[in-house]
Amino acid sequence: MGEKRTNKKRKQQEKQQPVQLVQRRGKTIIRLSPERREALLRLCEQLKVKFRRLDLLNTALTHPSYCAEFNQGNLPSNQRLEFLGDAVLTLIVSDYLYHAYPEMDEGQLTRIKAISVSEPVLHAVSKKLGLGQYLLLGKGEERTGGRDRPSILADAFEALVGAMFLDRGWKTTYEFVLKHLKSRIRMIERDRLILDFKSRLQELIQGRYHLTPSYHLVQTIGPDHAKIFVSEVRVRGIPIGRGKGHSKKEAEQEAARAALKKLLKGTLQLPER
Repeated sequence: MGEKRTNKKRKQQEKQQPVQLVQRRGKTIIRLSPERREALLRLCEQLKVKFRRLDLLNTALTHPSYCAEFNQGNLPSNQRLEFLGDAVLTLIVSDYLYHAYPEMDEGQLTRIKAISVSEPVLHAVSKKLGLGQYLLLGKGEERTGGRDRPSILADAFEALVGAMFLDRGWKTTYEFVLKHLKSRIRMIERDRLILDFKSRLQELIQGRYHLTPSYHLVQTIGPDHAKIFVSEVRVRGIPIGRGKGHSKKEAEQEAARAALKKLLKGTLQLPER
């Protein structure tokens, strides 16, 4: 009797979950709950892109922490779609830059592309689209603020691009990406958005350590007419990022971007005092 109650309770809990894995014709497919399906349809309206396969959109928004706690089988996370989306996103931005800025050399194009697809930029776009509220997260990740975490939101945007490419193809994905990145690319090209990296790094360092980062020119390369500057950003004398550019300002901005990326990814920890 007790075992029957336990099985009944487990089945009820499974029905309440946003997704289920079911077998159909020898294949495992994802079945969405009515509430989850409705939420994803709302997201499609916000994105102004109609997905043919909502299960693919759902996977793009499924964080690995949710899969780790899922008790019905091997639910796919968004990591494979993120891998694909990263490549598609880079190609779209590279193609746009190549055609939009014929006067720029390879170094300038590379700099703009790197910033355009960087975590802070993708996090900002993802946040504007409201992707956080549609994420499936594990309980621990939810408790620790994962729904607003920059790395998770940036990864979700890449996974969304990957899912869109598979579901709707190149043209729709290309138009979608540029719709949300073109204005930011123009700001980067005009050295406006890039300033946010220095400001954001300073906010992060001051918030965590109550210190201000300093910038140091460490090297100059090449002849006077084509000089490359290498700058380093330091905190308490400890180098935390290095960047290069055609001006000291650009090199400092690149150093800030490198440091910010490491801090946001958690690969850099400064000692507390």
